[in-house]
Amino acid sequence: MSQDIYSENKYAHIATNTTTQVVTGRCLLVGIAVNTTSAGAISVIDGIAGSTVNVASLKASVLEGYYPFNCTMASGIRIITAGASDITIIYRVA
Repeated sequence: MSQDIYSENKYAHIATNTTTQVVTGRCLLVGIAVNTTSAGAISVIDGIAGSTVNVASLKASVLEGYYPFNCTMASGIRIITAGASDITIIYRVA
């Protein structure tokens, strides 16, 4: 029987043009719910500083919906929204 090293799902809601450090440290990016979009990309970074995209970039015209990632992040989840898209980041901490 395997043992889950992560806690229950948590979330962070972002609805402005900003840089958000969702969590610091090892974690699991479960997915991103795009509730409404604006004319700006959404950058997903495994890290606690900087703006170099190393996980994903959702283009400005991304459709509203849920985007599963199920990706282990070594340093943390950093999100940069270039527009005022309304998104929800779902994650688990180690």
